[in-house]
Amino acid sequence: MSATPLKVLIIDDEPPIRKLLRMGLSTQGYEILDAPNGKTALALLEDKPDLVILDLGLPDMQGLDLLATIRARNDAVPVIVLSSRSDESGKVRALDLGADDYLTKPFGMEELLARMRAALRHQLQVQGERPAFRSGDLMVDLVRRIVKVGDKEVKLSPKEYELLRVLVQHAGKVLTHKFLLGELWNDFTDTQYLRVYVRQLRHKIEADPEQPQYILTETGIGYRLRAAD
Repeated sequence: MSATPLKVLIIDDEPPIRKLLRMGLSTQGYEILDAPNGKTALALLEDKPDLVILDLGLPDMQGLDLLATIRARNDAVPVIVLSSRSDESGKVRALDLGADDYLTKPFGMEELLARMRAALRHQLQVQGERPAFRSGDLMVDLVRRIVKVGDKEVKLSPKEYELLRVLVQHAGKVLTHKFLLGELWNDFTDTQYLRVYVRQLRHKIEADPEQPQYILTETGIGYRLRAAD
């Protein structure tokens, strides 16, 4: 943790959740701002939080509308969405609008802290534009277009490399099927086509493609590349 505490803005209309998050995150050295509704959240955005935790169910405005406003004001701030277990379509829409990750209620504090660290690392990676990505034995050099697993160089097709490049640029972040299809094929919408390339890529970079360690499936939503070390 840096000498200056990172500011986390919690937006949730449930007092027990805000209290739980405030207590749990304060002990980890974060400075906490909290808002029970969208109006208060918009005012607190002026304090330039380093990370936002956003519940989609707010009393005075749609959580997705607030997310769009946050993104319009601050494109870089990581946003972790909280949602109910049944709200899968809400998760997908939030991720398409630019959320970095999501957690389903109820959730564990350790998992939230891990997701926060991954989102903050992703932000630093984007800001630093690091050309070499490393996670475990996987190394991707985006400048020289070299991919290695351990000491072995891996040969990828152009489309496989493009898929891996997009995943690397957003490592640690959940990417929806729609986002990936748009990045790789523009107007192509067949999710099965994406699955084929993910499967091919896993066969080349994973020790066990059936139990992947790098390209992780977010069921019904998309994929996440394990964050950089």
